[in-house]
Amino acid sequence: MALKITPLTGSIGASVEGVRLDELDDASFAAIHEAFLEYLMLVFRDQHIKPATHVEFARRWGDPVVTAMLTPLDGQPEIVQITNIPKETSATEAWHYDAPFTEVPPKISILAGVTIPHGGDTMWSNQYQAFERLSPDMQVWLTGLKVRFRGSKLGKMLSVDEQDIPEAVHPLVRTHPETGRKALYITHTENLLRVEGWTREESLPLLEYLYNHSIGPDNLYRHMWREGDVVMWDNRCTMHYAVHDYGNQDRALNRVTLKGEVPV
Repeated sequence: MALKITPLTGSIGASVEGVRLDELDDASFAAIHEAFLEYLMLVFRDQHIKPATHVEFARRWGDPVVTAMLTPLDGQPEIVQITNIPKETSATEAWHYDAPFTEVPPKISILAGVTIPHGGDTMWSNQYQAFERLSPDMQVWLTGLKVRFRGSKLGKMLSVDEQDIPEAVHPLVRTHPETGRKALYITHTENLLRVEGWTREESLPLLEYLYNHSIGPDNLYRHMWREGDVVMWDNRCTMHYAVHDYGNQDRALNRVTLKGEVPV
């Protein structure tokens, strides 16, 4: 079967068929890279990759890095395994970028489905489109503002001491280093402290508006996981949300994240 790339929605995401990630030639990788920049996140069904293949595929995109406050899988220093997380303390059941509270957030995340429950979907939003749908005057006004991120939800989930939870300041509108397009760079307001130079009270109405503006149903893709799936996304222009509707069922996904660039 020849390589086939099919859009998943009108806004974000594409499926990739006709390729094995453990037998990937250079021409196929080039086509996948082009599709990734166009569609922002890609779905590869029925791969069932082993950790070594997962890391090898990830390294074609960059250097693996483990997010602050997380611990890698035993014997696999590049992989973090995402397992059963109680809904009450989940850091991921909110729209978010991965690790914007670090000085250099990862550029790409690659998830492999290992144990999949009934439920446990993941959703992604197109943050280029979130920015481009704002009025021209609003776009100009937002460009140049900076916001302070904090890893509050993840720190709470992992019982990290308050003084050890990282913070970082980044542009509210960031420019993608490969495409040159601008994306709205926000997250849930529990992790987004304020616009720099503003009070939190002044900041919240704007930040909450932009957050809700980003996640309209016509700006999303919702993925229903199957064992063997591999899903990758561009952490420079998408937010995502893990749906915790699977109760006490087992759920395990292996994740590799890749070192990014300082947002500009």
